[in-house]
Amino acid sequence: MNILTLNTHSWLEKHPLEKLQQLAAQIIREDYAIIALQEVNQRIDSSLAISPQNFHPTKEQLPIHEDNFAHLLVQRLKEQGHDYHWSWTYNHIGYDLYHEGVALLSKQPIQPTALVVSAEKDPNDYRTRVALIGQTKVGKKSITAVSCHYSWWTEVGGFADEWSKTEAALQNLSSPLIIMGDFNNPASAKYTGYELVLNSPLLLQDSFLAAKEKRGEHTVEKAIDGWGENQEKLRIDFIFTSQEIAISSYQVMFDGKYTPIVSDHFGVAVTIQ
Repeated sequence: MNILTLNTHSWLEKHPLEKLQQLAAQIIREDYAIIALQEVNQRIDSSLAISPQNFHPTKEQLPIHEDNFAHLLVQRLKEQGHDYHWSWTYNHIGYDLYHEGVALLSKQPIQPTALVVSAEKDPNDYRTRVALIGQTKVGKKSITAVSCHYSWWTEVGGFADEWSKTEAALQNLSSPLIIMGDFNNPASAKYTGYELVLNSPLLLQDSFLAAKEKRGEHTVEKAIDGWGENQEKLRIDFIFTSQEIAISSYQVMFDGKYTPIVSDHFGVAVTIQ
């Protein structure tokens, strides 16, 4: 089973519709069972979507607009004969123009929950962060998939507090966990968020370390939004799983080598057994 995570930086890249099609083509090529997307944007002033297909709302769902990036992606996949169920939850206003959120896509229906993990709850504040927790299945096996976009370790009330709330929400679930997204915490930074996740009572493994085969490592290689002074190669986008899940391979995607660059982040794909 193939799984993908990508911070899409949607509508902020040059030629965004071309990159949407490139993302759709890769999804079709690899037939991902579960996909987590971050920075999934829709313009604040765009029109509402009419009956989004295979959409599973959260309890306090912000209406989906017709230019919602995940909505258009699912439509594009459907046009090419590939059906995905999906959900999206709103985090905060981005760039004064967008409702910015996170999304999950799955081959099977999703029971979604929006979990506010930040101390801030006002979407006008960029520090407002909401994780999307989706109960879904792969074949007959139940899976809990999470799409998340966390704050930096250095933020007051940032990653440590957000991760603590995530742990509390997930600790009593019986199904295996797959937690994916932009963690904004480099794997190379000692005694910060990455180590907090690896030492979590959720007993998670880093798919990069667990994989038998690896192609690529870093997901950011230059200065980008949120990392404006960066001059290093960073691994800040992760797929963490329950330790019972066997990871066959780990691949960096959309890095301009084997797949086109579609965002300011590279993506991560893993194959699990």
